[in-house]
Amino acid sequence: MSTVAGTTETDEGGGAEGRTDEVGGSEGTAAPPARGAAEAPAKGAAEEVAKRAAEEVAKRAAKGSAKRSAKGSAKRSAKGSAGKQPAGKQPARDAAERSAEGAAEKQPAPDAAEGSAKGGPSAGPSPLRLLLSRVRPHRGVLVRAGLLSLAGSGAGLAMPLMAKHAVDAFAADRSPAGPLVALTALVLVGACLSAYGRYLMSRTGEGVVLRAREQLVGRILRLKVPAVDRLTPGDLQSRVTSDTTLLRTVLSSGLVESFNSVLMLLGTIGFMAYMDLTLLGVTLVVIVGIGAVTSLLMPRIQRAQLRAQESVGAMGAALDRVLQAFRTVKASGAEERETAAVAAAARHAHDRGVSVARWSSVSDVTMGMSIQLAFLAVLGVGGARVASGSLEISSLIAFLLYLFYLMGPIGGLVEGWTGLQSGLAAVRRIDEVESLPGEPAADPGAVRQEIPATPLGVTFQDVAFGYGDERAPAHKGVTFDVPTGGLVALVGPSGAGKSTVFSLLERFYDHDSGTITVDGRDIRDWPLAELRGSLAYVEQDAPVLAGTLRENLVFAAPDAEEKAVALAVARTRLDSLVGRLPEGLDTAVGHRGVTLSGGERQRIAIARALLRRPRLLLLDEVTSQLDAVNEQALRDVILELAEHTTVLVIAHRLSTVRHADRIVVLEDGRVRTAGTHEELIAGDDLYRELATTQLAADVP
Repeated sequence: MSTVAGTTETDEGGGAEGRTDEVGGSEGTAAPPARGAAEAPAKGAAEEVAKRAAEEVAKRAAKGSAKRSAKGSAKRSAKGSAGKQPAGKQPARDAAERSAEGAAEKQPAPDAAEGSAKGGPSAGPSPLRLLLSRVRPHRGVLVRAGLLSLAGSGAGLAMPLMAKHAVDAFAADRSPAGPLVALTALVLVGACLSAYGRYLMSRTGEGVVLRAREQLVGRILRLKVPAVDRLTPGDLQSRVTSDTTLLRTVLSSGLVESFNSVLMLLGTIGFMAYMDLTLLGVTLVVIVGIGAVTSLLMPRIQRAQLRAQESVGAMGAALDRVLQAFRTVKASGAEERETAAVAAAARHAHDRGVSVARWSSVSDVTMGMSIQLAFLAVLGVGGARVASGSLEISSLIAFLLYLFYLMGPIGGLVEGWTGLQSGLAAVRRIDEVESLPGEPAADPGAVRQEIPATPLGVTFQDVAFGYGDERAPAHKGVTFDVPTGGLVALVGPSGAGKSTVFSLLERFYDHDSGTITVDGRDIRDWPLAELRGSLAYVEQDAPVLAGTLRENLVFAAPDAEEKAVALAVARTRLDSLVGRLPEGLDTAVGHRGVTLSGGERQRIAIARALLRRPRLLLLDEVTSQLDAVNEQALRDVILELAEHTTVLVIAHRLSTVRHADRIVVLEDGRVRTAGTHEELIAGDDLYRELATTQLAADVP
């Protein structure tokens, strides 16, 4: 399973190298498999998806106990140490407690994690309980729908009895009109009641699916970035679409129909007992014996269904991987190889689906065979009893009709149980996402309160951070200051940790140790919505969303006035683009801005940031795809903004760096030096080398 790809960092020579200091996962662009070898990785994709999600759930469950114990002891130790400080050292005590909390967050608990991953006591609520929790809000409607369906089916229970009376009427040379009219009425009434009951169940099922999708999408968008780094978009989409759809099936055929089938089964057995206890005993012996065999198949069906749904998610992930790099695939002539890879994933999903069909077919046929065997046994025993005169022929006919009527409830139970296994597998996959660590939900009314217009200062003090994988730590004691107002540039070779600074400021990740303060407050003390509402972040790849140009411009400031939009368009020199678009700002820009050039996408991202009116503006190599004229115009805008707000920029071009008030040079996760352009040219060898190569400077 591929992880969420990291962005790339383009150097002056036009080459691209994988950036490992930006996100939790690297690009991982291994050569696509050959047709013959494509199936092997695809077959393992489903298990990998499930394994990673299960690991996340396990880690979170383990953190609960580990954090409480480790945090308690570490915090007490921190308090004891900080308590020895003088009265004026309260900030030191707070920092010590925060460090203790950070250590507790990372405290390993392998035993608890392993137990959770294996479905032990720490694995959380059972899938059935989770399923019932989704059904509970709709229980009133479901009860009414179930009663209507039960009444409709119950009307059919009287039909064999009416048939007996009709046969008796024919035998006694009486008019069968009464029983036949009653039979007709029962058919019509039962059909109407069943139809309305099924409609209510289907409508409620759609409501359950809608609610599940809304909650799941909201949860996905609130997940922490490290959790999303370990999943793939295709698998997440499968959980939102395919898995939630199965909830509708389990609601109708899995729960309500199973409950009704049990009641109908009991009612049918009651009527059969009324007809003849001996024949009922023969019937139950056959059906219960075969039913016991069938019950052994249900765990296999559940496991097969779970694997089938995981394989569908893996196929979606494989297809998403190709579509995300569609032009690269074509330019590389890799259509055949990627077609083979996706086809291998599709074949794997097919194999899993066939496995479900095989076990379900065995279950269905086995239960159907029980009715057939019961019929033969009843026919033999009942025929002998009719011949001996101990049983009326009409009673035997009615009993046989009830016997065939048993096929409905028994089939409903088998289908309901099979559907329940599908629903439980779906609920488990949905809960895996909902159990991942997420960010707190923001109050929509509190996000854009009156935020002061004053610029923000930033301080990094001995900050250490690693992405939690096999890579070396991205930060190893980073210390620097960004004063309020002005322009500060971050420079350094690839992998030095520059973009990680921005990720930590946006709190996409939390630092491991040290202190980050924004406006004099520890960054962990800021409400997340308030912090991000004070920042604007322009990413290097400048993502543009499907929609109109206007929707992209006001994406971070939906309440922006038309005058402000026009000013942002002019300042970023987008007015010529707006002028040539057929519908101006209301023109659709295509999926991911496919109709726009790279420079246009960058300018749109910058205009979007300007409309946010940030107190701290983060710019990640925003001039990399601009021509000289637009770069000059944008540089003037940045210098103008720096007079009113704080601008922190990652830059590889001398034209952006040399006008900075302060330049911080990063190397191997540490701050090497800081100063102005002239000071660094004169006093630092690495900066001088960057200036003569990467920054393309002409040094005298």
